[in-house]
Amino acid sequence: MAEKILIVDDDLDTLKLVGLILQRQGYEIIAANTGSQGLAKAASDRPDLILLDVMMPDMEGFEVTRRLRASPDLGHIPIIMFTAKTMVDDKVTGFEAGADDYMTKPTHPAELVSRVKALLARSGASAAARPSAAPTERAHIVGVLGAKGGLGASTLALNLGTASAQAGEDTVLCDLRPGQGTLSLQLGFTQSPAVGLLLSKSVGEITTRAIETQITTHARSGLRLLMSSPLPSEASLASAAAQAEQLVRQTATMCKVLVLDLGAGFTDINKKVLPLCDRFVLIVEPVRLTLTMGKAILSSLETIGLNPARVDVAMVNRVRSSLQVAWQQAEQLLGHNIATVITSAPELAYQAAEACVPMTIMQPDSLLTDQVNKLAEIVVQGKRGGSALTT
Repeated sequence: MAEKILIVDDDLDTLKLVGLILQRQGYEIIAANTGSQGLAKAASDRPDLILLDVMMPDMEGFEVTRRLRASPDLGHIPIIMFTAKTMVDDKVTGFEAGADDYMTKPTHPAELVSRVKALLARSGASAAARPSAAPTERAHIVGVLGAKGGLGASTLALNLGTASAQAGEDTVLCDLRPGQGTLSLQLGFTQSPAVGLLLSKSVGEITTRAIETQITTHARSGLRLLMSSPLPSEASLASAAAQAEQLVRQTATMCKVLVLDLGAGFTDINKKVLPLCDRFVLIVEPVRLTLTMGKAILSSLETIGLNPARVDVAMVNRVRSSLQVAWQQAEQLLGHNIATVITSAPELAYQAAEACVPMTIMQPDSLLTDQVNKLAEIVVQGKRGGSALTT
């Protein structure tokens, strides 16, 4: 059966010319001359590809693209934006909206046919690779939260994610701390606006396609990253809780293990995403003040729908033994078992930061690496038992 192409353009001459060129190649052509009509025909005719003009009187092609990408049924359809504009900013806007390719008018028939064939071929290969009847598998989600700031939540999240990736799991580490992100600095990346860009979108615009364009892979560890910026100007995005929840839900369909760097405290974002976690690592230290703060967090979990049984407490040991609260006393203060102790390794942390690698990569035979690997086994071991996410 011939592949269907929907052409959406308010210029009737373009509709006729492009339609004729593609019909001669054996494609079935569907035409619409407004954005709203294009959306309706996409829903009713389910084309294999859409050629979409940017400048239309009722609705710009950018908005049509965003609405298509936000639709669970239509979001997969490849889109070529077709316009007389050649400005770089317009192309950037088109790609950010979700377009797959961009052509300017007038175009040579051979180029048009070549791009259509190439995009249909890529789309067909992707569709063939996806199981058609099986439900979307959700990732095993692990959240990492400090009882207070300065306990190394980002460092532990990074090394847990690395341990998972090194064990062969397709792992994404997402830094949900806009305006305070440090992962990019630890790993030597100069640009890290990914999470900020995504949280700036509407909930419907945060699709797997939009997320994929923002993921960076760290070559040494194999870990995939969604990083936040350290720029204070992005701190206001910490209130974008609904967008953060959507980001987590969508990213969880794109990997096997999803590790969330949640920073410290019960932020608006953390209240939304913690209930989605299959396991949640709470970091404390053997000091009465921090243990009391950890106890308060544990006591508040049920109010946001998180079962305390899904919590693993990691105690970071950074002070002299004479200043510490004993392990058993710490558990009594918390009212919760401590899963593991993580030994402080400031020299290793410095060396790893200078080399732009996780500590577990820097010294794979160190005591800290062994402790992190054992914690990774604890928090990831339940991934075969189903996810906290519901669809």
